[in-house]
Amino acid sequence: MKLERLTNNKIKIFLTLDDLIDRGITKEDILGNSLKVHKLFQDMVEEACEELSFKMSGSIAIEIFSLPAQGLIIIVTKDEEELLADEDEFLDLQVKIDDFPHILYVFDEFEDIVQLSHRLSIQGMLKSNLYHYEGRYYLLIENVKDTTYDMVISLAAEYGRASTLTMCRINEYGTCIIENEAIQILVAHFS
Repeated sequence: MKLERLTNNKIKIFLTLDDLIDRGITKEDILGNSLKVHKLFQDMVEEACEELSFKMSGSIAIEIFSLPAQGLIIIVTKDEEELLADEDEFLDLQVKIDDFPHILYVFDEFEDIVQLSHRLSIQGMLKSNLYHYEGRYYLLIENVKDTTYDMVISLAAEYGRASTLTMCRINEYGTCIIENEAIQILVAHFS
């Protein structure tokens, strides 16, 4: 479990698939929105809040984003405007679950992206963007067909690793090097 404080009232929790397995949770459990999952999220949020000195009281919104083959990103947002009328603290959880329809991998070396691009170009249908952020390269692959999704993930994992950063952060602070056709352009320029 990786933790990151985004703002005064927002934190991010990243759980890998191994983290979920260790806690006995499957994706079906999460989509089923069971009491077991609510208890697990409450425990994890409390643990994260304690570690990041994030006071948990009032209305808390929890957004869960599924990153296929990577894990889950959980964004916890506390409503700052809500004032407690009395001394008793309460916790109101609102849970929203979404899937991210893209694959985002991070690479330390540019050559790794070039090699991966050559392997993926055979598929010919991959919309992709290349970003640079904090000395690393990020390849965003979008609109991957269900029939080739596992193969694309497997190839990307050979050259890089799944990124825990959100696209909002990369768009805000990173630099887009190649937009829309990164794989095709890399293959054309780097033999």
